[in-house]
Amino acid sequence: MSQNLIQFKVTGDVQGVNFRSYTQKEAQKLGLKGHVYNHDDSSVQGVAVGSAEQIKQFQSFLSKGPSAADVHNVELLQNDQNASEEDIKKALGGSTGFEVRR
Repeated sequence: MSQNLIQFKVTGDVQGVNFRSYTQKEAQKLGLKGHVYNHDDSSVQGVAVGSAEQIKQFQSFLSKGPSAADVHNVELLQNDQNASEEDIKKALGGSTGFEVRR
């Protein structure tokens, strides 16, 4: 099964509103692998790997976020369809599920 790989950056009022926790729950519900973390520039960033449909649903979630968040923009820093196993392994950096990183 082909896997898509995205690296995303979400800007707006997204830190301090449980964005990472909600993102993890949504990703786990969808069966994605990857991680999410707060970036120093006040954005939330991460990586997600899954089927095209899973990634599409995840991007829809990212554009809204949890109710306490105010998402201004979702930027795809990387968007690889049919990503290679090597690229996926490198991007996941050891993640076996979907985790919140500090």
